[in-house]
Amino acid sequence: MKRVIGIGGIFFKSQNPKALQAWYVKHLGFPETKDGYILFVSNPSIKEHAAWSAFPEDTNYYAPSEKPFMFNYRVENLVALLDVLREEGVQIVGDMQIEPYGKFGWIMDPEGNKIELWESVAEPFD
Repeated sequence: MKRVIGIGGIFFKSQNPKALQAWYVKHLGFPETKDGYILFVSNPSIKEHAAWSAFPEDTNYYAPSEKPFMFNYRVENLVALLDVLREEGVQIVGDMQIEPYGKFGWIMDPEGNKIELWESVAEPFD
């Protein structure tokens, strides 16, 4: 069974997410979005992209991790992978969530880093 097949996103805390995003857009040419995150589209015919997002410093989205960042990894079969990881003794955080753009699950690594696992939906990219 394949486990991680790619990087889905990089998320980190920022003192001023909007200003930081504007800096990356201006100086590094990141694509601009109105939703507060940046998508690098690798295949515009399907929802195949990686997200870059600066979160407010007071976000609790990374909890229970106390780290100022979180990685999102793409997976092919989230349900099966979460079952295997649970059997291997990996700490699962919360319940799997299903959104229009895919399924999400969260785990903790041995150093207290929260990891988001994402099974994307292969549909046309908006």
